[in-house]
Amino acid sequence: MQTGVLRVLRATAASWWRHRELRRTGQTGLAKRLESETVMRDLGHLKQAALLPNAHVICGEGGTFLHLGWTTVSTFAAIERFPLAALAVARGTPFIDIQPLTDVIAFANLPRVTRDGSVDPDHSGPGKCVSLTTYIDTVERLGARIVNDPRPRQSI
Repeated sequence: MQTGVLRVLRATAASWWRHRELRRTGQTGLAKRLESETVMRDLGHLKQAALLPNAHVICGEGGTFLHLGWTTVSTFAAIERFPLAALAVARGTPFIDIQPLTDVIAFANLPRVTRDGSVDPDHSGPGKCVSLTTYIDTVERLGARIVNDPRPRQSI
């Protein structure tokens, strides 16, 4: 594990208001234990983001979401204020920036990205599941920006 990643995760955990308050009130041991648990949990999320084929980060007006199969980690902030998601993207997790989208209705009616690898044969409409690459194809047509695109490169 890179020390830079650990440094960011430790600093993020230490900056949480609850951990700061525990330190302020003299409960340093509890604060350290909770920070350690937070770092270990976040390392697990980063490992999942690297290993799961459908893991991805989406950022829009509603916040930033790190989708990890059956688990989603999110915040109302932009990706710049969500170090875990920023680290996942920096390490190669696909990032879908939906902020440029203007057709909110079309976006709301998109199918979900499959969580467990199964894909619905009729993959249109809300409630259906598609692969990450199919989802990216669709959302890109609506105007989303893609970073760390997992789709194979097409030669012309």
